[in-house]
Amino acid sequence: MTTTDLMPSASRVGLSQAFTDAMTITWRNIRAGLRVPDNQIYMFIQPIMFVLLFAYVFGGAIQAPGVDYTEYLMAGIFVQTMAFACAPASVGLADDMQKGLIDRFRSLPMARSAVISGRVVADLVNQFIVLVIMIVCGFIVGWTFHNGFGQFLAAIGLMMLFAFAMLWVGAYIGLSVGNPQVAASAGLIWLFPVVFMSNAFVPPSTMPSVVQAIAEWNPVSAMVAGARDLFGNQGIIDSDAWPMENPVAAALLWCLLIIAVFAPLAIRKYKAASSK
Repeated sequence: MTTTDLMPSASRVGLSQAFTDAMTITWRNIRAGLRVPDNQIYMFIQPIMFVLLFAYVFGGAIQAPGVDYTEYLMAGIFVQTMAFACAPASVGLADDMQKGLIDRFRSLPMARSAVISGRVVADLVNQFIVLVIMIVCGFIVGWTFHNGFGQFLAAIGLMMLFAFAMLWVGAYIGLSVGNPQVAASAGLIWLFPVVFMSNAFVPPSTMPSVVQAIAEWNPVSAMVAGARDLFGNQGIIDSDAWPMENPVAAALLWCLLIIAVFAPLAIRKYKAASSK
């Protein structure tokens, strides 16, 4: 009889214990990140570069008719960065698998979902810090919100929900590939067409008809339009597609759908890996 056989089964761990386990793993991941300050610095520098490049370099060349481009731009930058949260989640979990972390944790009387949930929550904390830094940069380049502090907080909450959804996508990808180098590409490369075939940086009406239809139903477009609506920023609504006419509702539905699909898939993938 092994030590593992003497321990309580992870399947019998209750909801309260699962939450406690997830918070323990979250704190472990946050502390591990703090021990590598170079990673944190580069993670925070990237969104600052995006803001400055689009505001001061590309902003002079890109025209959004009838609106101030800085106001049009910032929601797109915010949402793009929340979407890119998928990549570090992919790499982090793939790295944990490659280092044998799953093998060490599966011998403990803890919820199997805690490892993946803890990673997602820790990454969400990082994304919140990144978003705060970007908002400060936005104020510096002349962006502001106009609909009051309550709706400003609602926009922040909506974008954090989107980041949470994308982190589950990243978790699934990282657990599927199991290699940090592959995860770095697999977690990011597909995001570029998703982000750029949206209303994040240019109005969809400037795109070819097929691409325009994709952009109108793109979850990134709904998120960006919803954030602009809540911030009170100028946007261009020249479409009768339902997501563009009801962007906040569409954004919420997209987030819930992504979580409902990818959270169970990621947890199932992790359980399959941990049972080998």
